[in-house]
Amino acid sequence: MRRKGENLIHGHDSFLFWASVVTAVFGIFMIYSATRSLNTNSNVIIQTGAFLIGTVMMVVISRIDYHIFGHVALPIFGVCIALLVAVLIVGSTGNWGARSWIRFGPIGIQPSEICKIGFAITFAKHLSMVKHQLDRPITIVLLLAHVGVLLGLIMLQPDAGSAMVFCFMFVVVLFAAGISFKYIIPAVLGFAAFVPLAYFFLLSDYQKHRIQVFFNPDMDRLGSGYNVIQSKIAVGSGQLFGKGFLKGTQNQFGFLPTKHTDFIFSVISEELGFIGALLVILLLFIIIARCIKASQEANDSFGKYLCLGIAAMLIFHTFENVGMCIGLMPVTGIPLPFISYGGTSLLTNMMAIGIVLSVTRHSHGTKMY
Repeated sequence: MRRKGENLIHGHDSFLFWASVVTAVFGIFMIYSATRSLNTNSNVIIQTGAFLIGTVMMVVISRIDYHIFGHVALPIFGVCIALLVAVLIVGSTGNWGARSWIRFGPIGIQPSEICKIGFAITFAKHLSMVKHQLDRPITIVLLLAHVGVLLGLIMLQPDAGSAMVFCFMFVVVLFAAGISFKYIIPAVLGFAAFVPLAYFFLLSDYQKHRIQVFFNPDMDRLGSGYNVIQSKIAVGSGQLFGKGFLKGTQNQFGFLPTKHTDFIFSVISEELGFIGALLVILLLFIIIARCIKASQEANDSFGKYLCLGIAAMLIFHTFENVGMCIGLMPVTGIPLPFISYGGTSLLTNMMAIGIVLSVTRHSHGTKMY
């Protein structure tokens, strides 16, 4: 029987496919608005190119049996480690002091973004192999080592935002696998004790300053607090229907910094108002909900954990980005999925959706191999 939102010809979730495409196209239009005052279309051209490549990759990946990714999980993990080590050696330092990019002339890639897919695949495979041994301490230690290696390399950049994404993915998938409360309670207590230690000994000065400014933006109104203050002004001034596309004053007059990346949601809220912001959140909710649905309908635990890990990645990105734009979360540089400018981020998201589509395709009885 045909289920609503599913394409019988291609065997995958057409709702998820089209929601992803529409959201990415919408993002290109908003990037155009955000960069119009810069008198250049280079960002729009790059994002459009990434979208076209990403769409092709999404379709191709959706037609590959996702079990193949599980068979090569160990090499994928090795590639992730190699990329994170490479960025520490030859990476470029960004505005906030983090060495997060590898550049080839005008083209740059952010390995931590690519490694999010790698971690979703490798951790799902690892967990599916030991799911019946989660009550054994050695199993938990090995799972912690799995994520710990990647987290250690990411924090050396340092990139606290990406590290939080990996932690969230780890916790969500492990909890869904049914980890015992005898591990959850000590973990919560240990995390509570670790937070102050991390603040004083692991975070860099600029990351500490960001946290302080999060609680009190007025302490640095012309510095780190400026972004949040201008973002909240932009969001509030949009009111219900917004000022109109290309007519946002905070956006077009250059008051809002990093407006095509970190604060693209603020541009949307100012120019399209609460209705436009709600539309964006609805589109992202549909994408996340379909990923969770794919997890529930997967034929095996590997597919279940894989889709859930991707859903967790998108959830954290969405809540963190929207939260920092309205002053409810600290500014971490986490992009809004499918919408913020960034070729690596967009390609990562579309490849991730391709994997979820592969799971839905092969969970409905369609076999490619």
